[in-house]
Amino acid sequence: MAIIWERNDALNINPPTGDSRLSANGSDWLYTVTAIFTVSLIAFIALQYRARAGERFFHYLFIVANFVGVIAYFAMASDLAFSAIQQADQVGRSGAVRQIFWAKYVFWVVAFPAVLLALGILSGISWASVVFNVALSWIWIISYLVAAFTATGYKWGFFAFGTVAYILLAVSTLTDGLKGADRAGVKRDYLALAGWLNLLWLLYPIAWALSDGGNYIGVTAGFIWFGILDILLLTGIGFAVLFFARRWDYGRLNIAFTQYGRVPAREGTFPEKHAAAPPPAATPAAPAAPVGEAAV
Repeated sequence: MAIIWERNDALNINPPTGDSRLSANGSDWLYTVTAIFTVSLIAFIALQYRARAGERFFHYLFIVANFVGVIAYFAMASDLAFSAIQQADQVGRSGAVRQIFWAKYVFWVVAFPAVLLALGILSGISWASVVFNVALSWIWIISYLVAAFTATGYKWGFFAFGTVAYILLAVSTLTDGLKGADRAGVKRDYLALAGWLNLLWLLYPIAWALSDGGNYIGVTAGFIWFGILDILLLTGIGFAVLFFARRWDYGRLNIAFTQYGRVPAREGTFPEKHAAAPPPAATPAAPAAPVGEAAV
């Protein structure tokens, strides 16, 4: 960020509060993550113009998610979008007040469903299953958000609720999604994407329990952990999807979109590529008989 500012004045303009607070180095790191998401956003926007017509669904999905990532991380780097929350008594950290940044959870509400939509569309699972998975991700994130803002030990009850939702979500992506991908002929690509996603997801509950949950590590240390996870999850999976998509048959996967909407797999064609049939030629009318002439 030194290219833009001689020094980072975010914490002077927006001073942090609490015993466990964002440091100057933490703000620098968050601006670095903001820059990474910005570069990724520009790359996804540029790549959409190289994609074939009707094959930009994944580009649009990750453009939106990365855009939200830029906004959320810029807010957190600027020491905004937070609340100071009294923490439950913990060993060595009794009565500490911690900065809880709600912008992080807003980002997850968009980023997790974006990745799930990409995997769901790829695997060909039903829309009901896609909606179910997205709803589970929201239950997971909102439960962690409520837990982070709970000042007593009851926060671990909400943590348990969210973790159960995460487990159900992981099982769904590794069972139903894998079966659907096998039927669609993209099992290898799906397994690589879903395996990477679930490996990263496994670290989120651990990171949350040590940071916003248990307050065992500081705000800056927590952001280093979550920042790396978020980059590997959203940007990493986003570029991997676009790389794998070069060999996917969008018609067979039933994800080809045209100006007429989604093209059914059984057709496998784009309606606008067919020229409209010429209208039938009009049949000439028989000449009328002269007035007064008897019909023979």
